[in-house]
Amino acid sequence: MGHRYKVREIAQQSGLSEATVDRVLHERPGVREDTRAEVRQAIADLDKQRTQLRLSGRKFFVDVVMQAPERFCSQVRSALEAELPMLSPAVVRSRFHFRETESVPAMLETLDGIRARGSHGLIVKAPDDPQVSDALDAVVAAGIPVVTYVSDVPSSARTAYVGIDDGAAGATAAYLVDQWLGESMSSVLVTLSHDTFRNEGEREIGFRRALRRTASGVPRAVFDIARSSGLDDTVEDLVVEALTQHPDIEAVYSIGGGNVATVRAFERVGRRCRVFIAHDLDADNRRLLAERSISAVLHHDLRADARSACRLLMQAAGALDGVRDEPSPVHVVTPHNTPR
Repeated sequence: MGHRYKVREIAQQSGLSEATVDRVLHERPGVREDTRAEVRQAIADLDKQRTQLRLSGRKFFVDVVMQAPERFCSQVRSALEAELPMLSPAVVRSRFHFRETESVPAMLETLDGIRARGSHGLIVKAPDDPQVSDALDAVVAAGIPVVTYVSDVPSSARTAYVGIDDGAAGATAAYLVDQWLGESMSSVLVTLSHDTFRNEGEREIGFRRALRRTASGVPRAVFDIARSSGLDDTVEDLVVEALTQHPDIEAVYSIGGGNVATVRAFERVGRRCRVFIAHDLDADNRRLLAERSISAVLHHDLRADARSACRLLMQAAGALDGVRDEPSPVHVVTPHNTPR
C-alpha cells in the first residue's frame, strides 16, 4: 500500500489510531480485515478530496468535431451537455463542429482552425485518413490533447480512444442474425455510411468473420453498401438496387444508419426483412423497434462515453488521475428492454 499521505492524515480521515494505521500501511499482523478496509477507504476518500481541490476553479474549453448524420450528432450533443455539470467542481464548456457528410478537406480545415485558435482538448470522430492523422498530430503538437470518439485514428498521436470494441459488436450482430435465420439460406445486406471510418470497417470485419463460424454452419452470402453517408435519401435507392439484384437478401446489419430508408426500401420492393440489426438508440431506431421493423439494436451509453472522454482530457491536463480508456460495454436492446 502506498504512502501518499501522512499517517496522521489517514488516521484523522478513518477515525482510527495512528498506531493502527501504521500497522496496516506496513502490513503487520494482528489487524482485522474490516479495519484494513477502513484504512483503504480513508485513502480513497483522501484521493477524491485532493482531486476536488485540484479541480476547483479549473475551466476547460473542449472542442467536439464530428462527421456523422445529424441524428447521431444530436445524440452526442445531448449526452455531453448532460454530463458537463457532473464534472463539477471543474467548469467544462463545449464547442461543437458537426458536419453530416464525410469530407477530409473539411475535417482538415476544422482541425487547423482549432489548432490555431487553441483549446483545452479535442473530442473527434474523423475518417481514418493519413492526412487527418497528420492534422491530429499537429493539434497534439500544439499542446491540445485529443481523444478519438466512436471511431479511432490509431496512427495519430491521440491520447486515447473512447468507444466500443467494434469487432466484438460486429460478431454479436453475426450471432444474432444466425440465430434468427437458423437453417435458412438467406443472404445478408451490410450497410455502411463510409468505408474510411475505422469503426465501421472493424464492425464489418467482425461480422463477416463471425458469420463464417456460426453454429448453423450455413454459408451465407454477404453483400455490402458503402459510401451512403448514412443519409436516408442516399440509402433508400442503394438498398432497393441491392434487393433487386439479390432476391435472397432477407437480413440486414446496419452499421452506418439510414434505417428508416432501409425499411422503406424493403416495402418498395414488396419484400420481408426477417432480421434487422442496427446500432444506437436514436429516435428513429426507438420508433422502428417499437413498430417491430427492426429486430434489435446494439447500444452503448453515450453519456458514459462523453464522461470518459472529458475525464481523459482533464487527466491529460494534469487535473485528474487514474482514468483509463477501456472499451464501452455493448447492450443488445429489443422492443422488450428498451431503456428510457
